[in-house]
Amino acid sequence: MIRYHPSIELLTEYSSGSLSLAKAVAVSAHLEHCKECRTQAHKLELVGAELFSDPAIPTSDQQLNQLKTNLLSKITNGEIESSFDKYGQAAPSVRMSKLQSGRPLSSESKYQIPKSLRQLIPSFYDDLKWMSLSPAVKIATLSNEKDGTQVALTRIKAGAFIPSHTHTGDEFTLVLEGAFSDESGVYKKGDFISRDARHKHKPVVTKDAECICLTVTEAPIEFTGWFTRLLNPILRKHHPSTS
Repeated sequence: MIRYHPSIELLTEYSSGSLSLAKAVAVSAHLEHCKECRTQAHKLELVGAELFSDPAIPTSDQQLNQLKTNLLSKITNGEIESSFDKYGQAAPSVRMSKLQSGRPLSSESKYQIPKSLRQLIPSFYDDLKWMSLSPAVKIATLSNEKDGTQVALTRIKAGAFIPSHTHTGDEFTLVLEGAFSDESGVYKKGDFISRDARHKHKPVVTKDAECICLTVTEAPIEFTGWFTRLLNPILRKHHPSTS
């Protein structure tokens, strides 16, 4: 069951077309897993289309900002019902769907790749160029955007962990395979997790399977341990916001 979702603000930006490409890829991949968010996004798109047809809305650069404001206003006023709380977690009564579409399984890979990621991952996870941070943790960069945002995959062995770290910018994580936990909860396939500079955590992968996550970061993470801090210059070197 999917418990963690993009915030309603993020879904509104996605539905209005104002979300950056990197973040939109992550949200789109989550929508492939989550029926509730697909329904929510569809509602927002319908309302957005209605607002776009309103001649009172300016056709200048302010149009998208005005659309987002109007959409959020309708949500606040109860005209659009949100299934999620302010932290993006589903209300207890919400029923989640099973995994929908993805790349069919084959002898080359036991994993399904979301359709929205196929331009970034044309073949299989194993074929990507992985950079090892440790014997248990690998990272593969998928895209570096002009605004400094990076889209990447993180692959962690079963039972392993990413050392304690903070965030120097917004980070969005989508669990593609496996599961992990931190101080705030347990995250499984399809869960969408948002973190920012306020958060410090130590993700630990479950012992039954490796974990593969899609990450969208506005800035590199910073390890806080006395030894792992030595990795921070490497992370900064490979992140477009600091390179």
